[in-house]
Amino acid sequence: MQCSILVRFAFASILSNLVFLTGNAAQTFGAEASNTAPAAACSTGTLSIAGACMSAADAAAGVRAVVEHTMSESKLRAVVVSIRVGGTTVLTQAWGDSVEGVPASVDMHFRNGAIAIAYLTTVLLKLQDDGVLRVDDKLAKWLPDLPQSDKITLTMLANNTSGYADYVPVLPIYANVFRQWTPDELIASALSQPRPCEPGACFTYAHTNYVILGEVLQKATGKDVATLIRDIVVTPLGLSNTRSDQTAFIPEPVLHAYDNDRGHYEDSTTWNPSWTLAEGSIMTTNIADAVTSAIAIGKGSLLSRQAHDLQISPLLVKYPPMSEKLYFGLGVVCTNGWIAQTPSFFGYSAVMAYLPGKDIAIAVTSTSSEGAKTFVGANLLFSNIAGYLSPDQPPTLFAK
Repeated sequence: MQCSILVRFAFASILSNLVFLTGNAAQTFGAEASNTAPAAACSTGTLSIAGACMSAADAAAGVRAVVEHTMSESKLRAVVVSIRVGGTTVLTQAWGDSVEGVPASVDMHFRNGAIAIAYLTTVLLKLQDDGVLRVDDKLAKWLPDLPQSDKITLTMLANNTSGYADYVPVLPIYANVFRQWTPDELIASALSQPRPCEPGACFTYAHTNYVILGEVLQKATGKDVATLIRDIVVTPLGLSNTRSDQTAFIPEPVLHAYDNDRGHYEDSTTWNPSWTLAEGSIMTTNIADAVTSAIAIGKGSLLSRQAHDLQISPLLVKYPPMSEKLYFGLGVVCTNGWIAQTPSFFGYSAVMAYLPGKDIAIAVTSTSSEGAKTFVGANLLFSNIAGYLSPDQPPTLFAK
């Protein structure tokens, strides 16, 4: 069962599986919206959505219908969503229960997982903007004892082409879900595995890359990763509900998660996420901060134009199974124009996504009920919501 975590921790980690969503709900809702006559320009107080002009209230009603349909079809336990279009908040709402008798609410905190990967690579690129390092620097400059460090660049760590193996499939995570893992333990576990390829020869998603990248950022700056993310991302964006914690702590109020990876449905909220990413980038957030992050990362507002272009550059299109419509950038997934991250692990599932051409931002998190069809419900919700808001440019998403 440990291998299932590899495909459930982050959207990027399932690129190699290519299990595509049918998108039926998204196509249905999108078709209904696109039947409305398109407007050349929308008047004040209305939004351009699905080729039509509509009020924020009407758009919100459409999103609610999508969410409620998806929840029912996929047996989701709780859903929290925030949508912004053209700077207008269309909807911020919660559905379902966190725990029995306690409704989910929009202020609840959840683990943001791979959203922090986008933070890590933003820190990396900002340090390049500031002249502290360069993304084409060799790993050997900071960690010369690692295998082939003289051939691996920081870009290769950021986009998973280093050739390092992932430790997750072999790590005994479920032997003790409360264990506090150290970066040294995680890296050692990865290095004990055969390398999938030589540096730069293949794309292989590996949590190992981000643990090592965290060590590099710390050595290059003399600051821990939590401080770097706080100073470069969290504080400038005013993310007052986003914080780093290496332990299982989540500040109240908490959206509880549920998982079946140990063979039975159980509350997994307090399981320790220390194995997931670089020390200092293991974080919690709420839906307001997630949608703010989606916009900032999608627009590149924390970076120079050159650095932002690099973050979303299709450098990896040449690597199977990626294409121009679905590829991994530097810490972000680019899917048919959407710039996204999609964490899923230990029962938490979320998406932050931004469509630059239409200024649409979506943040969603979900948990699943016992007997649910999927434990990555946020991927389904995002696909369906995006299909409603932008039926002519839906994300090419998939889930397992």
